[in-house]
Amino acid sequence: MRSLHLPPGLQRLAALTCFALFASVAVAQDPFPQLHQDLSNSRIRIAAADFKAGGDASAGAQKHTFDTVLFSDLQNAGIFDLVSKSMQPPATPGYPAEINLAQWSAAPASASMVAFGNFAVQGGRIIVNGFLDDAKNTQFPQVFAKQYNEAASDDSARQIAHRFADEIILRLGGGVNGIAESKIYYIKIGGANDKEIWEMDYDGANQHAITHLGTISMSPRVSPDNSRLAFSALDARAGFTVKMYSLLLGRSVAFNGGSNSGAPAWASDGSQIAFSSSRSGHPEIWVSDTEGRIAHQVTNFGSDTSPTWNPKTNSQIAFISGRSHLPQLYIMESDGSGVSRMTDGGYASSPSWSPNGQFIAFAWDRKYGPGAPGGQDIYVMEVSTKRWIQLTHDEGRCDFPTWSPDGRHIAYASSAGGRAANSRIMTMLVDGTQKHALTGAGADMPNWSWK
Repeated sequence: MRSLHLPPGLQRLAALTCFALFASVAVAQDPFPQLHQDLSNSRIRIAAADFKAGGDASAGAQKHTFDTVLFSDLQNAGIFDLVSKSMQPPATPGYPAEINLAQWSAAPASASMVAFGNFAVQGGRIIVNGFLDDAKNTQFPQVFAKQYNEAASDDSARQIAHRFADEIILRLGGGVNGIAESKIYYIKIGGANDKEIWEMDYDGANQHAITHLGTISMSPRVSPDNSRLAFSALDARAGFTVKMYSLLLGRSVAFNGGSNSGAPAWASDGSQIAFSSSRSGHPEIWVSDTEGRIAHQVTNFGSDTSPTWNPKTNSQIAFISGRSHLPQLYIMESDGSGVSRMTDGGYASSPSWSPNGQFIAFAWDRKYGPGAPGGQDIYVMEVSTKRWIQLTHDEGRCDFPTWSPDGRHIAYASSAGGRAANSRIMTMLVDGTQKHALTGAGADMPNWSWK
């Protein structure tokens, strides 16, 4: 770390998670005491009660799924101090008239907000009534109420829980949409020549294959409207080339990426794709329409790849270039002008621009070279100041960071021992806390959906 003091921008980044940075470090050793204090004071203490059962007796398993997923979604959000189930009052309120908010606001629960309701299966359909109450507001406690009605299944119970959690996060998280309904696309490694694109829920559930191409696919990037996947795949005649897959049609669709092309990236308005191509003889950054018909070259140094757009403006592109020998992180205007080097050494790769346009996450081996004690970890840099923080430590080789649509989380690939076969998808809050695995070994190159 260059400094013991974060700039205001990085304070804002970490504050998005509303989670105490380095909470296990003693205050006297905490290099960010003010940040630590601010985050601790801003977290909302919320309780998620098990919902009251009703309807068919067979609904128990689906209600358990709903209760478990709702609790997990709120716990994962990064903006709550969630009340443990063991600290909640024993009563199970199903409707506002049945809840004693004084019990929930008093110790040991000490909740400021309470999510509760009722869950029933009737006539083959799940009916859920969910409520969020302000436990401190005795006169007008109800924040909102929602009803859900879906065909009964375990997956429906999960999805209803996701939607209710996202509604709570939207109301209490400063108007930022939750991510419980978002998806993560990634590469599943089946063998040396078998790498297909898979999809999973944000929490690692519902992992399933999207493509069945029987070749090596890489760098999946989902479109902003979640309708298409751009990726690169090995072609027997053209080498690696950018491909397009329609998630609506369930098949490949036309894209003219040309031979020896890869690392596609969508502009946030869905109108353009940047990618790396050697069609001019050397790897350069190109920008095209979404079918690859109208393309123009925007760099001219012979070793440029891994573009990522500033999603806030679409006027800048970050990329990796070897123009100064080892690969470094650069940014430029989307027409190729105004190039600026961001990293000061080492070996950088896989940039990903944050949704608010203020930060870039990337993989970086800062002490790269023979005998160097470095390792490839995930870093986040504030674009305006070039100041950075390191988020992973001693996990093996970490690569391919990708931002959640709310800007509060980052998924990435972590390979124990640096072996590709050991690679798994991890997630964490943007301050590096709450790390946990989403997949087992054999998963790589994650890409979080835009919504």
